[in-house]
Amino acid sequence: MVRSTNDFARLIGFSVILLVACMGFAHAQLFETRAKQAYLVEAETGTVLYAKNENEAVPPASLAKLMTMELVFSAIKSGRLTMNDEFVVSENAWRTGGAISGTSTMFAELGSSIRLEDLIQGVIVQSGNDACIVIAEGMAGSEPNFAGLMTERARQLGMETSVFGNSTGLPHPDARVTMRELVILARHIQAAYPEYYRFYSQPDFTWNNIRQSNRNPLLNANIGVDGLKTGYTEESGYAIVSSIDRDGRRLFLAMSGMATERERAEEARKILEWGMRAFERRPVFAADEVVGWASVYGGEGGSVPLKAKGPIDIFVPAANADRLSARIVYDWPLQAPLEEGAQVGHLRVWIGETLSQETPLYAAAAVGKGPIHRQALDALQELLLGWM
Repeated sequence: MVRSTNDFARLIGFSVILLVACMGFAHAQLFETRAKQAYLVEAETGTVLYAKNENEAVPPASLAKLMTMELVFSAIKSGRLTMNDEFVVSENAWRTGGAISGTSTMFAELGSSIRLEDLIQGVIVQSGNDACIVIAEGMAGSEPNFAGLMTERARQLGMETSVFGNSTGLPHPDARVTMRELVILARHIQAAYPEYYRFYSQPDFTWNNIRQSNRNPLLNANIGVDGLKTGYTEESGYAIVSSIDRDGRRLFLAMSGMATERERAEEARKILEWGMRAFERRPVFAADEVVGWASVYGGEGGSVPLKAKGPIDIFVPAANADRLSARIVYDWPLQAPLEEGAQVGHLRVWIGETLSQETPLYAAAAVGKGPIHRQALDALQELLLGWM
């Protein structure tokens, strides 16, 4: 079972809730947005700056194209595809996502062959549904097969609930995503594929003699936005996944449920600007500093020191001072023997009532098995605590 260290502090004799409140950190500032769902994260530290219904599932709309591109980028990086590979435009792709469909399209001609690099720009810059379907059919034989790969890949990236029904984001009864998981995806794309991430800030692309501008309204706002994708469905409204890189700081935002395109642009810009100016970076633990201790069952010693793999910093509100609290959480009891460097828990940090950061913690020392009498005492303690 999962236990927080404070569950046993009184009984097993070490501190559980980390007293970082005395550092004078701030309480999350009040912020209002007209978005129904929103999630804002600082990239380097993973600090959650704002969260509103971030785990509520909604139709992905064209935001699904982020996962389509992730599969493409992964295949190129692994050598399974190249930018010069060509894909044929099928009648299904032409009818479902081409000019005849009345949806966003790159105007691919029926039966033509298109280089993958051009299809990528058709997807990212022009939001072409035809380009998505051409890629899906070329990589997986059919769009349903490709959608299955999208959902499978989502699980591999830590997206535990999102489901994709097609490569385009066109209405599908089973397709659902959350803002939290879209930020996970966006952060991964930017970190894993920097050589391809540049396409998200490309201002325009011309295909079939038709020039189309990038649909991201924030690219021309001169505030540091360099991606990623907009979307719309009648069911969930206007949505966006965006990233801003300014003054050495990068933020990722996913939000949905706006009523108009203008409202989407205004709300996204407002929350990104707020995230940039309203928070400041503070150190919590230095590199190699012991974060806390965890009890070990049947070990030579009763506990093991825990460390992160580097320094732990967090972004906190620059005003409205209040308390920051943190807690070590791990599966109790840890079993001896325990190897040094084994991941054994997490440090969770709250700003006010918001879980703002979660950092893996590792055993800072090895713990061998203790003598028989020590194991017997630990077994008795486990039994007593189990009754409680």
